[in-house]
Amino acid sequence: MKNLRTRRLIIAGALVMIGLLLLQVLAPLQPEKKPTVETEEHSYRPVYHFSVPDKWMNDPQRPLYFDGTFHYYYLYNRDYPKGNGTEWRQATSKDLVHWTDKGVAIPKYTNKNGDIWTGSVVRDSQNTAGFGKNALVAIVTQPPDGRSQEQFLWYSTDGGKTFKQDHEQPVLPNPGVKDFRDPKVIWDTARKKWVLLLAEGAKIGFYESENLKDWRYTSGFTSENIGLIECPDLFQLRAADGTVKWVLGASANGRVSGQPNTYAYWVGNFDGEQFTADQAAPQWLDYGFDWYAAVTFENENPTHRLDSRYAIAWMNNWDYPNATPTMDEDFNGVNSIVRTIHLAKHGQQHSLISKPIGALNERTTATQQPRTIRVNGNKSLGASGTAYQIETDISWTDARNIGLRLRESSNKKRHIDVGILTEDHALYVNRRLTNHPDDKKQSVESRAPISPKAKKIHLKILVDKTSIEVFTGDGRTVLTNEAFPPLTDQGISLYAEGGTAVFSHFKIEQFRPIQ
Repeated sequence: MKNLRTRRLIIAGALVMIGLLLLQVLAPLQPEKKPTVETEEHSYRPVYHFSVPDKWMNDPQRPLYFDGTFHYYYLYNRDYPKGNGTEWRQATSKDLVHWTDKGVAIPKYTNKNGDIWTGSVVRDSQNTAGFGKNALVAIVTQPPDGRSQEQFLWYSTDGGKTFKQDHEQPVLPNPGVKDFRDPKVIWDTARKKWVLLLAEGAKIGFYESENLKDWRYTSGFTSENIGLIECPDLFQLRAADGTVKWVLGASANGRVSGQPNTYAYWVGNFDGEQFTADQAAPQWLDYGFDWYAAVTFENENPTHRLDSRYAIAWMNNWDYPNATPTMDEDFNGVNSIVRTIHLAKHGQQHSLISKPIGALNERTTATQQPRTIRVNGNKSLGASGTAYQIETDISWTDARNIGLRLRESSNKKRHIDVGILTEDHALYVNRRLTNHPDDKKQSVESRAPISPKAKKIHLKILVDKTSIEVFTGDGRTVLTNEAFPPLTDQGISLYAEGGTAVFSHFKIEQFRPIQ
């Protein structure tokens, strides 16, 4: 019996060894495991911002709301970074926070007219174009010869899932100019016609049509000292006093004259053919470096369409479009959060005010509300993270430089500063001391003016893995910037130089990942 037991033990041991060897051989053949929490924590994929599933994204196209859903298209390059050309990819959302990818709706290079550039899509509820009631009609820029820019019509009869080109001939041929692109189409309710805006260098051209196919030029609006105009926009809003105004907007490069490189806008009047601004100088919807190609779009409530709108932008800059570590994860393209915008009157001037969309608050957790904090020098907080929002009132009497250091490294050498220079009357975001996209180091500190009389300011700051968005209390001033701190840099501290500052009503809320 003893020998038999020994033999059995030897055989069992041999079988165990054989089993272990088989596991080593077969292990590479097992299905790949899903990413763990640790893997997600080492990714630059944003926690609560919309990002392209893969490859490349740039200009947003104005979303439409119908059938209880927002339908959003954006420029996408499936061949990035080795191949060129963009097409329209679609995502849908019910709350403008959670998004579902729907794939490519208008493919590039499907005919001789080339790839698909920026444009706009409308819902033709009156069947003016003849494709059927509620057909979606997109007017987009394409470069038939790779250089000239002309406008072509595409349409969809399946709710925007796929589009066909009506004809291979342009509905708006190029008249012989270099810049002739980014059509924005709206329905002029008062005059029952379609109106189209085009970016034509430093000018915005206005056109009209009854059927989305035959367009007539009506007028032009010329800007000054803000460089090349792109992605024009036109809409109405009603202020709290009941005044209804038209707003003309466009992405522009005002850096040559010391202005932002984001979304410029003018408030004024539109008579169906011509826009007249209340003042020549534009206002700006963002003072950061990375809020470009923005679009505004109607809210979901038909009875309150004039009370507010939404806005979304591409968080990048053509000065450094490819300088992002997300390329190591096979994607490059993130949108700003969606904002709610209103029209408000300040003195004799009407301005747009911005607020983060309210639905974002449903994704926050672990609220921390420290007591009122007096700072003279530097003070580290116990809170940390890579995706959160902070709200605070900051007041001062004699301090010269006051603010928050965000995404701070453990050795305090790396951080992003959001602060106030009281003598310069400026709110700023400085990303110089962390990883940022501008190799030339020219775009490291963005600034926005504040009132010279100010002794107090309310800030709401949204932080994600690759971005900082700063909103002032009244919503007139916003700064949006990319930054790519090491993911281990998660500290938060406060500072006041040259005097004392008080941080009150301080609140930190962490964001849960958007599924």
